[in-house]
Amino acid sequence: MALLLNHYLNKKIMMKKLIKITGLIIVVLALAVAVLEMSSSYLVTKNIHEDAPVVTKLQIVIDAPIDKLWKVFADVNRWPQWQKEIPGSKINGPFKAGTSFDWKTHGLTIHSTFHTVESNAKVGWSGPAFGSFAIHNWYFIKQGNKTVVKVEESMEGWLVWLLSGQFQSVNRGSLIYWLKALKVASEQ
Repeated sequence: MALLLNHYLNKKIMMKKLIKITGLIIVVLALAVAVLEMSSSYLVTKNIHEDAPVVTKLQIVIDAPIDKLWKVFADVNRWPQWQKEIPGSKINGPFKAGTSFDWKTHGLTIHSTFHTVESNAKVGWSGPAFGSFAIHNWYFIKQGNKTVVKVEESMEGWLVWLLSGQFQSVNRGSLIYWLKALKVASEQ
């Protein structure tokens, strides 16, 4: 009986130590993430960062005049109606450089700011999200009654660096989806 009680007490002591060690590891990881988030600073530019761990460049031809396409794209509050990967978006002022907007995608809420808005030609924005910072640029090029849309994006940050392959894959898939959704919405 004493041996069994001793075994039980040793197991209980080991379990308490394991819980304390696990708790300590969680606290250390949380502090490391907090330090990374607070110490991260990103160079905000109008151009994507070609040396970022994730860079995506794509284009599509849309069978719609540029002004029709622009009207669809410039209505940020209505993005969720045609871009189902964005369940929410709200612009915080007029559609112009310097205006911010809040949007949701892939489980993240992102606060971005337009750095460029040139009617019927170019839109660009940047913004941070947990462990990352992205710069998006969209170009609209008239081609007769059609429009060529080019998009480029760079992503960087400690989390992007750690998971660059996954971020590259998700980013590419998301931008392909966005271009196709824009095509469908603009060609209606």
